[in-house]
Amino acid sequence: MNAALRHTPLALALALIGQSAFAQDTTVIAPTVVITGTRVEQNSFDLPMAIDAIDRTTIQDQRATVNLSEVINRVPGVAAAGKENYTQEQSLTIRGFGARSQFGVRGVKLFADGIPASTPDGQGGTGLFDLASASRIEVLRGPFSALYGNHSGGVVQVFTEDGPENFTITPSYQFGSYGTARTGVKFGDTVGNLNYTGSVSHFSTDGYRDYSKSTKDQANFKARFRLNEQSTLTMVGNYMRQEGDDPLGLTLAQLNGDRRQQGQAGLSGNNGVRNADFYGARRSLENTQGGFVFETALTERDSLRAMFYMGNRNNEQFLAINAQTQNNVTAAGGVSAFDRDYWGTNLRWTRKLETVTFSVGAEYERADEDRKGYRNGLTVANDNNAALRRYGVRGALKRDETNVAEQTAAFFQGEWALHPEFSLSGGLRYTRVDFSSKDRFICNGGCSGTTNAAGVNPDDSGSTHHGAWTSALGGVWKLTQTVNLYANVGRSFEAPTLIELAYKPDGSSGLNLDLKPSTSMQYEVGMKAFVNDWTRIDASAFLIDTEEEIVVANNTAGRVSYQNAGDTRRTGFELAVDSRISDAVGAYAALTLIDAKFEDAFMTCAVAQCPNVNPQVTVAEGNKLASVANKNFYGELTYRHAASGFLGAVEYRASGRMYADDTNNARVGGYGVTSLRGGFSQKVGGWKISEFARIDNLFDKEYVGSIYINDGNQRYYAPAAERTWLIGLSASYSL
Repeated sequence: MNAALRHTPLALALALIGQSAFAQDTTVIAPTVVITGTRVEQNSFDLPMAIDAIDRTTIQDQRATVNLSEVINRVPGVAAAGKENYTQEQSLTIRGFGARSQFGVRGVKLFADGIPASTPDGQGGTGLFDLASASRIEVLRGPFSALYGNHSGGVVQVFTEDGPENFTITPSYQFGSYGTARTGVKFGDTVGNLNYTGSVSHFSTDGYRDYSKSTKDQANFKARFRLNEQSTLTMVGNYMRQEGDDPLGLTLAQLNGDRRQQGQAGLSGNNGVRNADFYGARRSLENTQGGFVFETALTERDSLRAMFYMGNRNNEQFLAINAQTQNNVTAAGGVSAFDRDYWGTNLRWTRKLETVTFSVGAEYERADEDRKGYRNGLTVANDNNAALRRYGVRGALKRDETNVAEQTAAFFQGEWALHPEFSLSGGLRYTRVDFSSKDRFICNGGCSGTTNAAGVNPDDSGSTHHGAWTSALGGVWKLTQTVNLYANVGRSFEAPTLIELAYKPDGSSGLNLDLKPSTSMQYEVGMKAFVNDWTRIDASAFLIDTEEEIVVANNTAGRVSYQNAGDTRRTGFELAVDSRISDAVGAYAALTLIDAKFEDAFMTCAVAQCPNVNPQVTVAEGNKLASVANKNFYGELTYRHAASGFLGAVEYRASGRMYADDTNNARVGGYGVTSLRGGFSQKVGGWKISEFARIDNLFDKEYVGSIYINDGNQRYYAPAAERTWLIGLSASYSL
């Protein structure tokens, strides 16, 4: 595998360049238009930044369209994975940022049709994205992501496709390994000045591992009204409900014994351990959001964009925490539940002059969260007392608080064409993030839900705020008409999220208000080139110095606390080659090399050897950041036979080694997996019918696809599925 990972990228890249040079009558690669980098439509080739777009065909054709990891791993610098259960949501890292997240996405800003899918504190989830109706996904990496606020790694934005010219309805059905099934229907039309599209789906799976059943219901809608020649009003709405059992992570011994088993958690007594289903470990998540975007041309040079959105997120999660731990008066229990209302607005004015384009804007986001914690079980008895035990249900109240997170910002961004062969882009932003928490679970003895009658739970209310100026500046030099060189630099910052402020590393009560934001200086140089009309190469190198890196301090007893670890450095190289070798054959390859390490030594308790007290274990200077693979590769070879309607592809994805903890004592080996897919499309009357089949992990490789970072019980490993298959059918009808 290591040899393949070393030689495959170079060999494939050379093959693409060489073969395309002799190709005849091929289709010219069309310009890739993006808006995430500069907030106005531009050709990505002419921008001084690393930005990629994944088109509708790549996103939707011959894929399950359930998880972002199905397509986004083809982008250099990006890594996404699931833990073979849907209770944690998928991880997403860009250039190593976001790796510390225990669930969901941190350090990367998420948008759906211009509306944030990340809360003001920086927490997000890719499960909100409806890939079945997505027209493209834009991924911005590097310094210019600093102009979008409280994060450091990058920006991922998903755009819903426009409705067709005539009414079209497309039902679809897929089924595959481990009881996996997805039923969906997509529809859309253009009626006068109204264009709309909608998508509804239901997904279910028994899961690869024991006790990992999941379901997901999703709906997405977009409508655009043309008010007049100058103005449009776009309405978007999204609904998602997801439920799943949580099989937990595995220790190395469990992984080697039975990789499909559910994880185990310790009891408070002496009778061993219990599986995840003993605790009823599971999660139920419901998210509803919608918004409006108004755009108008004020003059030939001036335009205005106004956006407003609001939503609600409701979550309940049952954790595998034993009774002894829950008995602690300051513990939040084994059931975490919150009801969060959020809203935001954004106003931006853009002016286009002959050689200068600039935007000035302001935004405000707010989330109000009612968070509660309960005992997991209706008894305070010892785990071993089967007569009194009843887990998987809400017990006594253990936590009751109201949390508020706000983000307020103003920004300026512009481009200046100084010369036909040279242009500058840059921006400046000020962001302020405010947190406040009002504790309602206060008692001076005999607290509910604890066996400690003398227990005292003080008022843990508190507040804090963080603010920073962030900036980016880059230039493009058009070396020739087919080769652009660019360089950029930027300063970003990343404030802790609400959940990272919730617990102190030493286990005492109160908010972790000593946790500071991390700040990063990012440097990038790159090249974008067309070897010919059919082959494009993008290459970039980066260096990122971060101060006050936020890392896990303690991860035991079902609770995670965080601390600042000093300085870190990320250096890396990214390469992408996209070639249309002929009208029938296409090829794509992407390579990422990254070295992410700690520049300073620090103390941690986020390992099994360290008790749940003050940090006692040293993370040495030079250690690698956990959950960041040192290399990644994605390659794809496609073949299309127009006469028969056949489309097929071979995909190869490889990952280098990574560490599961910051002490680098737990190592996860690299892997390489192959996928094969193919299918046909036919037109029958007014119907377009498509069938496909795909096999993932073709050679039945056993590997760890994701990890539980810094788990204090050494349950680091989330094994990926072995060989799986999926068959799909869709039928599109247009009036």
